[in-house]
Amino acid sequence: MEKIALIGSGLVGQAWAIVFARAGHEVALYDASPMTLEQAEVTIASRLNDLTRFKLIDDPDSVLGRISYAIKTSDAVAGARYIQESVPERLEVKREVYKDLDRVVGDDTIIGSSTSGIPASAFTESLACRARCLVAHPINPPSVTPLVELCPAPWTDATAMDYVFELMTRVGQSPIRLKKETPGFVANRLQGALLSMALRLVEDGVCTAEEVDIAIRDGIGRRWSFIGPFETIDLNAPGGIADYIDRYGPLYEEIERSTIAPLDWSPALARRLEAERRERLPADRLSERSEWRDRRLMALAGHNRAADEKIGK
Repeated sequence: MEKIALIGSGLVGQAWAIVFARAGHEVALYDASPMTLEQAEVTIASRLNDLTRFKLIDDPDSVLGRISYAIKTSDAVAGARYIQESVPERLEVKREVYKDLDRVVGDDTIIGSSTSGIPASAFTESLACRARCLVAHPINPPSVTPLVELCPAPWTDATAMDYVFELMTRVGQSPIRLKKETPGFVANRLQGALLSMALRLVEDGVCTAEEVDIAIRDGIGRRWSFIGPFETIDLNAPGGIADYIDRYGPLYEEIERSTIAPLDWSPALARRLEAERRERLPADRLSERSEWRDRRLMALAGHNRAADEKIGK
């Protein structure tokens, strides 16, 4: 099992530590602040206990024992075959981090970025190791949501993409390959389309934000938790996907024409949604609710694993 280095010890970096360590890899988690690393270790231990509770891991102590902590980049990446970068989503920060990594990585070390929307070409062009850099964008938290979007820069070597695809598959993730860079990659573009429609429904007075959440949570989201949108419509017409498009295509064309103008993500709309959400969830309970969400995701992952074993995929 090759060593994995993680640059950035926030929630995403912590979840990546669990992903790789539970698969048997030695993991080095880097942060310049010893205090931040101490807190990260406490949080990781707590998450491992939760995962054990939902039968997603068997031996949390062994997983925790494979995770080490480093306050120097050079110590973290020494001997690492793969690096997962998860620093804040700011271009200037990533450029500085990658300049530092370029000086200390091995000749065959591959670097994946957890960035949600910044293309690798924006912060790797001047690097000596640029052919071994790509985006490996997870859905937070990757320890229970397995999708990883692999997106190359124009100069990323195909062997680097192949290696990360194989690695992510081996550690239990579900990687997909993008053929070229596009803003937001795949998941955020899909989420953005849904969010735009959701915001439009609220702004137009059709329904409340809570009712939109109910429509997704208790409606199409139930199906989307185990089949995607194309399989959904393939199964929703007797003759399959072509039959579905023939039946419902005109409806979706009408919807598309009615929303052709770009949505204005205005401060006024943000304030309106903020007010509605804070009525339902005070700001001081956001962290508590996030932890609840993660435990629900763990429960869902456990259910899906049991369902796969019982009835197949």
